[in-house]
Amino acid sequence: MTGFKNFILRGNVVELAVALIMALAFTAVVQATVDLLMDLIGKAGGTPNFSAYNYRGIGIGDWLTAVVAFVIMAAVVYFVIVAPYTKAKERYFPSPEPGTPEDVKLLQEIRDLLAAQQGRPTP
Repeated sequence: MTGFKNFILRGNVVELAVALIMALAFTAVVQATVDLLMDLIGKAGGTPNFSAYNYRGIGIGDWLTAVVAFVIMAAVVYFVIVAPYTKAKERYFPSPEPGTPEDVKLLQEIRDLLAAQQGRPTP
């Protein structure tokens, strides 16, 4: 039982579980958006999907429908999730300024003081 408890409490198992649940719930939203956009494309093109499309006797309609749905889904995920997340992350958690971090500077000062006390030249 201890091994199982350590497995559950170690790492980010709970965070991963929450992320999976949220992703599965959000899948319905993305799929509904893709279906809506596919219907709009179908209204403009005259058919709601391309399944019946044949090019010189080769049935490429299902493949074409899958490709269009994939491109729409990728665009929805990017513009609805990735772009706003990136902007919010940069706004609320800005990247650290380039240069030596404060903790490293403090450690360098301590090193220099210890070297000076021992009579060694500072690097």
